Amino acid sequence: MTTIDDSKPLVEAEGGAESPSLTDGIHVVIDALKLNDVKTIYGVVGIPITDVARLAQASGIRYIGFRHESDAGHAAAAAGFLTKQPGICLTVSAPGFLNGLVALANATTNCFPMVQISGSSERHLVDLQRGDYEEMDQLAAARPFCKAAYRVSRAEDIGRGLARALRTAASGRPGGVYLDIPAAVLGEVIDAQQAQDSLWKPVDPAPRQVPEPAAIDRAVDLLASAERPLVVLGKGAAYAQADETIRNFIESTGVPYVPMSMAKGLLPDDHPQSAATARSLALKRADVVMLVGARLNWLLGHGDAPQWSPDAKFIQVDIEASEMDSNQPIAAPLVGDVGSVMDALVERSKPGQIAVPDEWRAELTAKSDQNVAKMATRLEAARAAHPMKFLGALQAIRDVLDENPESYIVNEGANALDLARNTIGMKVPRHRLDSGTWGVMGIGMGYAIAAAVETGKPVIAIEGDSAFGFSGIELETICRYDLPVVTVVLNNSGVYRGDSLSPTGDPAPTALKARHDLMIQAFGGTGHQATTPEEVASYLRDALASGRPTLIDCVIDPSDGTESGNIAHLNPKGIAGAR
Repeated sequence: MTTIDDSKPLVEAEGGAESPSLTDGIHVVIDALKLNDVKTIYGVVGIPITDVARLAQASGIRYIGFRHESDAGHAAAAAGFLTKQPGICLTVSAPGFLNGLVALANATTNCFPMVQISGSSERHLVDLQRGDYEEMDQLAAARPFCKAAYRVSRAEDIGRGLARALRTAASGRPGGVYLDIPAAVLGEVIDAQQAQDSLWKPVDPAPRQVPEPAAIDRAVDLLASAERPLVVLGKGAAYAQADETIRNFIESTGVPYVPMSMAKGLLPDDHPQSAATARSLALKRADVVMLVGARLNWLLGHGDAPQWSPDAKFIQVDIEASEMDSNQPIAAPLVGDVGSVMDALVERSKPGQIAVPDEWRAELTAKSDQNVAKMATRLEAARAAHPMKFLGALQAIRDVLDENPESYIVNEGANALDLARNTIGMKVPRHRLDSGTWGVMGIGMGYAIAAAVETGKPVIAIEGDSAFGFSGIELETICRYDLPVVTVVLNNSGVYRGDSLSPTGDPAPTALKARHDLMIQAFGGTGHQATTPEEVASYLRDALASGRPTLIDCVIDPSDGTESGNIAHLNPKGIAGAR
């Protein structure tokens, strides 16, 4: 146990006896984090947690200081996804807490394990609403937006609170947990031995949950009866790190599969069983669908027609039993962790029991070939276009990424997200991080920083110019820590597109204007402006080779882009919108 000052001798009490060794809440927090093998904290310092960050750094925990709490929270969430260990975000009280809460809620929605630790004002003042500094009932505010929220009211409970937060974040369906530590608790002085005795590390915080054998047999029988079976791999399958078992099941059964965006790379995107390039047909025609770590939410049309066959039967692999039947009847629910369920499926399905009809393979192959040919025509036209198109820049990134498959991709935007997902294939699991279940913008720089910090690998952040604006100030963080992050901004000078006209002297609501390459230069990084795909490829190769913070501002045709990308149907159109 770290005491308040180890360098000073114990104070003698009356009669020459030594007084107990003392410590305080700040030291107890750090000791609890270290006991639980926390290696990195992402945060923003200020009252009352500045000394927590200082002591963490001095104790050997890496502290990554951000410019905005939302970005620090997104980084912690991405760290949780990549490592399966809850990422830690540290924020100040009230406004800083609220900024971090955005990321905590997003982590919970995406099922990423994360703990947000925030300092808070004095309880006796907050509860009587006496107007304390940054007064807010943060515990009450957090509860609706995360998996759980806890408050520590005594320094002796810090170890208990952290252990409970870490277990809750990682167990069952992962998610975000809020841990509130008031300033008075951080400053509370207690006996060092008492503090030491109060700490513990959870044993097996995320135990395997094995499915019922009867449930496995039901699912196998249903797949065996299918004429047009399909597997949908979600980001939960990627999080599970059961890569070999999933691949074994897919290949041994021969069932076609469609990966959701963050599941790309579990099997290479050019795998012969991938139906990604015939996705719409695969979903619409499949008669038995097995969802592996994927949910029938808006990203999969809620399982409704016309996106799906009205007669489709669903098998669902999910650790959360309440997820079953959330949108459609689940004919074969498989409740358990993805790894255990897939192990059981491989073990209990007999060779040849699940046979995929040749007609179904041929139908998907024909549609895939047709779509690939159409895309090739679009790509060829974009390669030669001037001004540069989204697809021209993305082809250049794709070609360089093929040479550097270990690089991580972070992707956000509207057109930048949709087109990158369809253009850039992935070969390695968990190397693509994007806007996820909520489809939020602003995750880019936080995710990129976490990927670089947690893996030490190069990161390419492909950003729409609008999306980049939400977290662009974190370029300074990237440069300050000299991280191997290359930010590629697809800059068409607007939200969705930059050619909208304004009826007044003000810019159009969707208009933007920026030289992002100059922005990173102000922070000591390298900036380039690219106007051709060849320049994009050249600058990107150089940046990856250097391993240094770089930004490539790609000048895209302002008329290139579709409002809201592929989800324009979610945009209400009134009379003004129809004109």
